[in-house]
Amino acid sequence: MWAGHNREYALLSEDRCADLIESIKAQGKQEMPAIVRRVKDDSDFDYEVICGARRHWTISWLKANNYPDFRFLIDVRNLTDEEAFRLADIENRARDDLTDLERARDYLRALDAYYGGRQKAMAERINVSESWLSRYLDLARLPDEIMVAFSKPQDLRIKHVTAIKPLLKPEDRKKRVFAEAARIAEREGEGGQPSPVPDIIRLLAKAADAPKKSGSPKRSGKAETVYSEAGKPLLKVDTIDRKGIKLTILTRGGGTRADTDAALRAIMDQHWVE
Repeated sequence: MWAGHNREYALLSEDRCADLIESIKAQGKQEMPAIVRRVKDDSDFDYEVICGARRHWTISWLKANNYPDFRFLIDVRNLTDEEAFRLADIENRARDDLTDLERARDYLRALDAYYGGRQKAMAERINVSESWLSRYLDLARLPDEIMVAFSKPQDLRIKHVTAIKPLLKPEDRKKRVFAEAARIAEREGEGGQPSPVPDIIRLLAKAADAPKKSGSPKRSGKAETVYSEAGKPLLKVDTIDRKGIKLTILTRGGGTRADTDAALRAIMDQHWVE
């Protein structure tokens, strides 16, 4: 595999490649060749795979499981690293079998490797909006102290970032969230069925706020304003009760539409009952 491949080869399995295994068996061959490029000064390999990790894994699995005649078909290209990244991204962007976390980490690596950390330049080069790219980068940048809470981090989606990111500011909230994440990790490590991602996020959100002093008014009885990172008011949460949430969208507060959308998604992710 190319070192910059956007798929984590070690996570591939018979289950994740089941559709491709059955397709190749039915067709009697690999229909689409993988895209590779030649490598130099390597005594072990002649080519590295740019696009086609699942095809490589599947053919290898079939050859080891009673189908020795299958061959791994390749299309040899002459590509720079940046061209290889864009080609792999285009091929895999619409595929559901590539997780958001795999794609996010690939984007974060590429941002520094090929675009000098310039997010706008990268967005233009891969033909996406800056806000779309930003959500993936936020997922890849979630600190390890948060990630330990998720025994199956590949289940994290970019929609979950809007609920997690606000929990990391200010510093006192972040410390409480990190402590709760460590407790969740310890509990999950004791065995049993892993908790769904929304349930873990609700636990982290609950831990984010300091314990109320005895006799203090309940937060649900007071309006709470949600601000953007720039300090602009976006939403006013009026009430949260068993019936639902009542809020006011502060369209004249100076915040952007994108920030307001993200704040709404964060509230929905935190309180929506599946």
